Amino acid sequence: MCGFISIHTKNRNLSDTLSILDNMVEKIIHRGPDDEGKTHVPNQALFGHRRLSIIDIEHGQQPMRSDDQRYTLVYNGEIYNYIEVRELLIKEGLFFKSFSDTEVLFQLLIKKGSEGLGYLNGMFSFVFHDSKTNTWMAARDHFGIKPLYYAQCGSDLVFASEIKAILEHPKIQAERDEYSLQQYLTFQFCLDNRTLFKGIKKVRPGHFVIGNGSEVEKEVCYCEPNYEIDTNNTEEWFESQLQYLLKSSINLQMRADVPIGTYLSGGIDSSLVSFLASKRSSKSLPMFHGKFNEGPEYDESYFAKEVAQFSNGNYFEVVPTAEDFVKLLPKLIYDLDEPLAGPGVFPQYVTSKLAAKHVKVVLGGQGGDEIFGGYTRYLIGYLEQALKGAILGTKEEGKHIVTIESIVPNLSVLKEYLPLLSHFWKKDLFGNMDQRYFHLIDRSHGFKSVLHEDIYKSFDREKIFSDFQDIFNKPKTASYINKMTYFDQNTFLPALLQIEDRVSMSVSIESRVPLLDYKIVDLVRKMPPALKFKGGKMKYILKKSIANWLPPKILNRKDKMGFPVPLKEWMNKGIVRDFVCDTLLSKKSLNRNIYRKVGLESMIDDPGIAGRQLWGALCLELWHQVYIDGN
Repeated sequence: MCGFISIHTKNRNLSDTLSILDNMVEKIIHRGPDDEGKTHVPNQALFGHRRLSIIDIEHGQQPMRSDDQRYTLVYNGEIYNYIEVRELLIKEGLFFKSFSDTEVLFQLLIKKGSEGLGYLNGMFSFVFHDSKTNTWMAARDHFGIKPLYYAQCGSDLVFASEIKAILEHPKIQAERDEYSLQQYLTFQFCLDNRTLFKGIKKVRPGHFVIGNGSEVEKEVCYCEPNYEIDTNNTEEWFESQLQYLLKSSINLQMRADVPIGTYLSGGIDSSLVSFLASKRSSKSLPMFHGKFNEGPEYDESYFAKEVAQFSNGNYFEVVPTAEDFVKLLPKLIYDLDEPLAGPGVFPQYVTSKLAAKHVKVVLGGQGGDEIFGGYTRYLIGYLEQALKGAILGTKEEGKHIVTIESIVPNLSVLKEYLPLLSHFWKKDLFGNMDQRYFHLIDRSHGFKSVLHEDIYKSFDREKIFSDFQDIFNKPKTASYINKMTYFDQNTFLPALLQIEDRVSMSVSIESRVPLLDYKIVDLVRKMPPALKFKGGKMKYILKKSIANWLPPKILNRKDKMGFPVPLKEWMNKGIVRDFVCDTLLSKKSLNRNIYRKVGLESMIDDPGIAGRQLWGALCLELWHQVYIDGN
């Protein structure tokens, strides 16, 4: 786990850019406090690297160069199957100097080029350069676990693990991208390769970019999703395959030469990862949990302790406070590069700080909801789908996988989502799948009374919906659950993984996500939809497959919280309310002409109703202060 910079040009002396590289590398020192390396390829490229040593600690330094100086690699992440790939390459006649996964990746790319990506099981981003032709390849793992950004900076092209490093280049300024702002206000993240920064893009998950010098030539997807349904195997076969792949992923991701622990929320996904990791470990694993003292609705420690005891884990707990929130949130926005997702990033950061005192690698349960259909909105979507099928007799999916009769027993989990249901039924009822799901995830409802009229009038709703459709309708499947999860895997999940990466890296630990082994995702995509979402049961196939692995009180929970933050209670009075008011109602904030003052005051006075909007507005203003204002 590391961070890197690469600067590319064509026939330009880069000597005057060496000090710029130094400044850029300094900005990502938290990603790799163990080692630093820099390489200059005259008239072609500069490379900088910071290393967090996890595998083969004594070797694998970067930038890595071939003996003849032709090839250079800078890389961030872990290739979990590096031992198996190394053995294959040795059989093909290659020789290795170390046991590092970096050298395995390097030799693989020299030998096979972009075709080598098909051999990799891991989380990674890298830039690989050939000085003979001044060509390069930049790539990112299947799901975007590891970040990679790029920007044209004058006559140079710059890649970096974090945006803040790119902003150290004098030829680019921190400016807000107006259309990306519209996407953020709609989804609370940006789609495709966009960022909130004008001129700064991200390499998309599962893609590689190739170019020459400072020119980008093309971007290629190397792992197109396959939704061709496997109808030849039984439910029992899928269960056994899933069990095998879950164990296999944990075995691979436990490879490390440093101490390992787990995040443990008390939900199914982190409990599963913690249980399987504990079975693989020869000693009691540290397990890290965060909670709040503001009430039982913010405290899942009972369930986390149950799993830790069941798994023979060593339980650690942290209790963040309102004072911590005010102190840490501006730093968190700086660490994140962009404002993203929900307030759960705050307790996640505090829990990571706790973990960093004990281990260097932490395994978590990220990705389970997006793979196995664990979000309540999927059930809401299928409630309407079942009604539509029953009333209109439609067959959008060939055959409706959820009927009214089968879904009714599972609807009790929706009692906490009545406001969302009420909003959902107001518009596009029984419309097309893309219209209905867009309506479910669109955060911009009610914005007319909140947004400044100039921003509201500039909103290009048709383009935003069109961009949404391009992703939602891309997979070759008629299944609603497949379309919903595909969209989330390609948009919402990378946003969550950006948080996962920044939060862990900011305290110099490596976060691994075993449920996002691409083999697991491939298997689930090929399952019959009715098997994944049987009777509207969220995570049906996962729960059935691991029924004997976890305590029933964990497996059958219907009150999973998702790391809620007591913003509503904190906003009644005290330090958090004062902080939010000072931030959002400041002269600078109001002069940005994004939100109306009366709209902001309404959100502040009623955070229970406008919680998501309040969080989005607060983070957006802090982002402006930190990056646009330079504070």
